[in-house]
Amino acid sequence: MALVADKNAEFCVKGLLSRPQSLGIHRISVDIFVHPESDPGCLLRAQDFLRPFWRQYDHALVMLDREGSGRDDQPRTTLEADLEERLFANGWANRAAAIVVDPELDAWVWSDSPEVDAVLGWAGRHPPLRSWLRSRGFILRDQAKPTRPKETMEEALQVAARRRSSAIYLELAKRVSVERCVDPAFLKLKGTLQRWFGSNKRD
Repeated sequence: MALVADKNAEFCVKGLLSRPQSLGIHRISVDIFVHPESDPGCLLRAQDFLRPFWRQYDHALVMLDREGSGRDDQPRTTLEADLEERLFANGWANRAAAIVVDPELDAWVWSDSPEVDAVLGWAGRHPPLRSWLRSRGFILRDQAKPTRPKETMEEALQVAARRRSSAIYLELAKRVSVERCVDPAFLKLKGTLQRWFGSNKRD
């Protein structure tokens, strides 16, 4: 099962898990829950939300943004370790993992894949999306992705006259190569899924 902070994350996880071969896992079924208290709820009370399910599911994944979690001043690795400790103490032993995206889920959007241009409504536009991002100062010369990924995405969608919706995260997760994303939280998610559900394993 997975517990996420909002619909965008829910659709992202659904999209990713629809591509098991790309992730290096076998096909799995998953129930995804959205915490009613969003990021702070996932961070502070995931163990309470998940406690009734510890016998029902083999694994639990909790995913949230660092920014907006209520503990924005702490590194993602500290937040993950603290949350996992509480999950383990509440019935999940070593069967749970926390993924804290820094600063937020939109950081995963900014791959250099042409699929990003297509999904965000920039296919065929001039200048291309990444050139436009640099010209507007959203991405500096030595950066791979914007410092403010959410605000940058909102601006890019507005220019392309595309409405922001959870469906965009589903499209991106289904279409963009998972090999192009080197975000540490994404790599942890991918590694966790491979450890639990690697292609050579079967539940």
